[in-house]
Amino acid sequence: MKKEIEIVLSPEKAFTTKDFTKIISNRTGYSPNRIKSARLLKRSVDARSRDVKIRMKFELCIDENVIEEKKYVFEYKDVHAKKPVIIVGCGPAGLFAALHLLEQGIKPLIIERGKNVSERKLDIAALNRDHLVNPDSNYCFGEGGAGTFSDGKLYTRSTKRGDVNRILQIFIDHGASEDILIDAHPHIGSDKLPAIISAIRKTIIDAGGEFFFNEKVIDFTIYNDTMTGVKTSGGAVYEGDAVILATGHSARDIYELLSDRKIKIESKPFAAGIRIEHPQVLIDSIQYHCEQKDPFLPAATYSLVQQINGRGVFSFCMCPGGIIVPSATGPQQVVTNGMSNSLRNSSFANAGIVVTIEEENLKKYSEKYGELGPMKFQEEMEANAYTAAGSRHAAPAQRMTDFVLRKTSSKLNSTSYHPGIVSAPLHELLPDFINERLRIAFREFDKKMRGFYTSEANILGVESRTSSPVRIPRNDETLEHIQIRNLYPCGEGSGYAGGIVSSAIDGERCAAMIAGKLCR
Repeated sequence: MKKEIEIVLSPEKAFTTKDFTKIISNRTGYSPNRIKSARLLKRSVDARSRDVKIRMKFELCIDENVIEEKKYVFEYKDVHAKKPVIIVGCGPAGLFAALHLLEQGIKPLIIERGKNVSERKLDIAALNRDHLVNPDSNYCFGEGGAGTFSDGKLYTRSTKRGDVNRILQIFIDHGASEDILIDAHPHIGSDKLPAIISAIRKTIIDAGGEFFFNEKVIDFTIYNDTMTGVKTSGGAVYEGDAVILATGHSARDIYELLSDRKIKIESKPFAAGIRIEHPQVLIDSIQYHCEQKDPFLPAATYSLVQQINGRGVFSFCMCPGGIIVPSATGPQQVVTNGMSNSLRNSSFANAGIVVTIEEENLKKYSEKYGELGPMKFQEEMEANAYTAAGSRHAAPAQRMTDFVLRKTSSKLNSTSYHPGIVSAPLHELLPDFINERLRIAFREFDKKMRGFYTSEANILGVESRTSSPVRIPRNDETLEHIQIRNLYPCGEGSGYAGGIVSSAIDGERCAAMIAGKLCR
């Protein structure tokens, strides 16, 4: 028979024990010879008390061997001779749409404005070292999308939209650790993801899919309200049975193009604020209730949310043992984001602390720019941060306590942000409705995490790209654009996902809809 149990262990036992049979036997009363197998299902840190433990859920086979059939079998069909479906964008939505098309016997043709992941790393190095932004190859654009160099967090709440474990298994099949299936908050790490992305590309190419890098889409080909293909900056025209638009939340030129072509888009709520950076040892001591972290425990994380004056203020993309990175996609912008490598062993912890932005906050932008108003608001924040820092892609910064007290910091803490930080009055730079809510929220967060509000923390401006400020509306049943047939807005850039896994799920959903339509 099969039986699920949960055991609670010390961090050392949880992460050093090779065979849990004896421990399970002692906890359950089943003799070891009756336990034919013990499969670990989930593992999580329980830090609710000072005695931090690891909770582990196992599936046991008692008295009989059960042959486990492989749950996921992926058959990628040969599509070399097939007519293609165009995918614009090579992030998780585009890549997983391509893989699903292959399963259906349909050829994916992926067009990416940026470079492949190996060449992209060189542009990112130049951005950190020389502060030079390649507008088409950076932390946001290029093979793998923004998530490739943003820790590879795989936790999602989108469990009703699709099979999360199926997405995780595809990552494992291409080189990710099997731990992502069992950890409560799985991540891959920015040092591991590039090789995994390259392996996914190889799978697609081997089956007959095609990639075109350094090709920016500059126009669409549309006949009788039906999209037939795209035109690129290199002068090429690519045609296919459908177009999946999976460009990510920073492809502002695509939003401009849609607006110019009178293809319906709409503004949507998003969030903006700052990125905060604490010493990791401080976050460890707060979350694990100790002066020194158990070496077997991972770097501590946190998740904070508070309603302030009718608006949500919350932590976003928390990176334990991580660094802050410059995520600008243009020459006169400062945009901050966070990432961690697989070991999460940096001495810093960072997170976005952001405020929900509603239409009422953006009235003057919407009156001037219509549905692109929220995007213009983002651009203005980023340009102001660039001007305030007065240096190429350095970030304006302030100690957290000085921000709350409305005074410019005479001295800043050390930082992981490679382009450097410059003391600036963020309490004057940020819009008032963001500024005031952050000031209150920092003190409120300290009530939940004693020690969070501290002069040891820097805040850096600005965190403006939490999600797309624009939605490309689509039919709920077919997933096609509500106005243009054969156009499938997809993923985070279209306003239908938020993160790697939910974007991948949305990519699969769009591919499945296209396959169903083509079969009919």
